[in-house]
Amino acid sequence: MQNRKRYTALIAAVIVLLMLVIEPIAADAAVLKYGSRGEAVRTVQSKLKRWGYYSGSVDGIFGSGTKSAVMYFQRTNGLTVDGMVGPQTSKALGLSSDGSVAVSGSSSGSSGSGDLYLLARLVYGEARGESYKGQVAVAAVVLNRVKSSSFPNSVSGVIYQSGAFSVVADGQINLEPDETALKAAKDAMNGWDPTNGCLYYYNPSKTTNKWMLSKPVVLTIGSHAFFR
Repeated sequence: MQNRKRYTALIAAVIVLLMLVIEPIAADAAVLKYGSRGEAVRTVQSKLKRWGYYSGSVDGIFGSGTKSAVMYFQRTNGLTVDGMVGPQTSKALGLSSDGSVAVSGSSSGSSGSGDLYLLARLVYGEARGESYKGQVAVAAVVLNRVKSSSFPNSVSGVIYQSGAFSVVADGQINLEPDETALKAAKDAMNGWDPTNGCLYYYNPSKTTNKWMLSKPVVLTIGSHAFFR
């Protein structure tokens, strides 16, 4: 009987020890950092390279170049600058914790749903004070850029192109979109373009960019002037 109690206690101690060891390993496995390797790292490198943050090889090796690119992305997006791809940085990159493409706001798992949610975040950050038509117009500009050969050919690529949108620089891109922004993004993706093909917009009362101010305005919707 005494031996049985000792055996049970030993088993319990082993289980507790394994839990203490395995749990930190599992948690750490969700973080990509210097020295990490694999397809998840390759996915991060591909996104950062497409968006202009990374110029190295997409080789699946998290080296110093990848770490510098991650830090550059974190600084630009108002994230903690630690050079690691943890939960918050993964979310900002549009990735799940394991490095795969994350789809928010839908259980369908389709890339289109992920684009919709990201586009809605852009709309909410850039135009939440505008009319509904004005919000659709902002979303349409992003989609017009996707179609243009002068810009990246994906919604995420356009939105995260370095210097393209102020809300990416100040971190507002990470705000949760409301239902109006989601609906505006959906209407734009379904083909409504109040701008008739415009590729740019700005707020005349806030913009000091001489290049933008020199362009002929095609139309004005709310606070935003749109041009091609």
